[in-house]
Amino acid sequence: MLEEITIENLGVIGRAQIPFGRGLTVVTGETGAGKTMLLTGLSLLMGGKADQGRVRAGAERATVEGRVLVDAGSAVAERVTEAGGELDDDGSLVIVRTVASQGRSRSHLGGRSVPVGVLAELADDLVTVHGQSDQLRLRAPSQQRATVDAVAGPDHLALLGRYREAWQRHVELDAQIAELVERRAEREREAAALRTALAEVERVAPQPGEDQELDAVIARLGHVEELRGHTALAHAALTGDELGVDDAPTAAALVEEARRELEAAARVDPGLEPFVVRAAEIGYLVAEVGADVSGYAHGLAADPASLESAHARRAELGTLARAHGTDVDGVLAWASEAGLRLLDLDSGDERVAGLQAESERLGALLDDLAAQITRNRSDAGAAMAQAVTAELAGLAMAGAELEVTVEPAEPAVHGRDAVTILLRPHPGAPPTPLGKGASGGELSRVMLAVEVVLAQAAQRAGAAPATFVFDEVDAGVGGRAALEVGARLAALARTAQVVVVTHLAQVAAYADHHLVVTKSSDAAGDVVTQSDVRVVVDEERVAELARMLSGQDGSDAALTHAAELLELGAQARISAA
Repeated sequence: MLEEITIENLGVIGRAQIPFGRGLTVVTGETGAGKTMLLTGLSLLMGGKADQGRVRAGAERATVEGRVLVDAGSAVAERVTEAGGELDDDGSLVIVRTVASQGRSRSHLGGRSVPVGVLAELADDLVTVHGQSDQLRLRAPSQQRATVDAVAGPDHLALLGRYREAWQRHVELDAQIAELVERRAEREREAAALRTALAEVERVAPQPGEDQELDAVIARLGHVEELRGHTALAHAALTGDELGVDDAPTAAALVEEARRELEAAARVDPGLEPFVVRAAEIGYLVAEVGADVSGYAHGLAADPASLESAHARRAELGTLARAHGTDVDGVLAWASEAGLRLLDLDSGDERVAGLQAESERLGALLDDLAAQITRNRSDAGAAMAQAVTAELAGLAMAGAELEVTVEPAEPAVHGRDAVTILLRPHPGAPPTPLGKGASGGELSRVMLAVEVVLAQAAQRAGAAPATFVFDEVDAGVGGRAALEVGARLAALARTAQVVVVTHLAQVAAYADHHLVVTKSSDAAGDVVTQSDVRVVVDEERVAELARMLSGQDGSDAALTHAAELLELGAQARISAA
């Protein structure tokens, strides 16, 4: 239940605190006094779009704070906890929304900053808002279908959700099948090209790192004489063996001489013994390197045939590398991926068959779900027509009948039905769609009747919101019809909190609580302040109803009529209780 809203710097409202009670609360006031800002503030609390242009001129930000009473353990309370917020000790939830004149809006839920989307998630469980624009929406076929679906109840909505999921998957499958079939020739060309390329790779049979090994072989075979010269000098410098260059001291001889000198010194100072050992090790290493260099030198031989073969192999590998990678390892990686791609291409027909089988299965499921949805809509449409017709009789439209037709239509994401709500305004008149034949006043009453039926259906399912807000839902209604609208709103308020913004005294007379919004004029311009939103009772309430009836203050006739309306409303509330 909505307990109160505090608004600062929103439109014409400087600061106002609006209290709400149980039952029916009406909000009245002169045109332009700021009543609409109440709905704007409520929309912001429920996650509506923030409009910087709504921030009062000269203010940095507009702030709306709402206090809502929620049940512990309810879905709303659980979502608040998930978002990190908390309920107050009395079970009330504080929601705050700020809109900066320059910058982003901010949202707080239960003392915790949250994305505005979280507020929108809670909206359907907290408040249902209907305004004059809903009359226009009720003209739309999609809205009429959604209304019948809502009357059908949560099980039907869950069934509709399953249908939508199956429909989306079916659409995706058909698109995949169409693409596979359409691209069959292209896939075959791609597969043929891959087979040719993979066959060439298989023929060449490159080995990992083979190109680098060939580069080394080519470098060695192409510089045999140069390598011989260098290795001969190196060997002579190390050991001075049969490669014999001159009689210069060799590394082996010098190391051996050093070892002997260290060995002689170690006889005097045993501490030099480790040096002797290390010198001996160096000698062994010099001898070993010399032997290896000698072996390498003796293995060098000019081999034009091997060099030519290595060049040919390297060229073959280079051709593959240029086609499929930067080197042999890149070619092998490409071949691995290409093999997988070829398997995928070759399995195209099998995939088509598998997708077609799944599509047929989903098609059968959609047929079954659509048939159930149609039955549900037909039953709900008939029940809704009967219930709304009964409501219209109590809204000064006796003899009017509502009809709901459910006819076959092209399959779509919402089912296979065209749902149309028709109104027969009086016996003998042909039924016409709401979007064509109903007047504004008739649409107002039809919408109210539909809303009552929806509320009753939601209450039966245990899913009714705690609060209904109507913004001038009585537009275009007057006389006895206005009295009946007031009586019906009061009846709805027996099981839910109802807030109505109205210009009709006949409606306001049925309220349990009456709020009046006025607007002061000062040096800062027109503004609604804290003192300009007040609860009126007794004589003040009679005076406000009289103003609404006559458009002026102090009319004796209007005052008498207002008192009669209040008496009528009080009697209706007593008899309803």
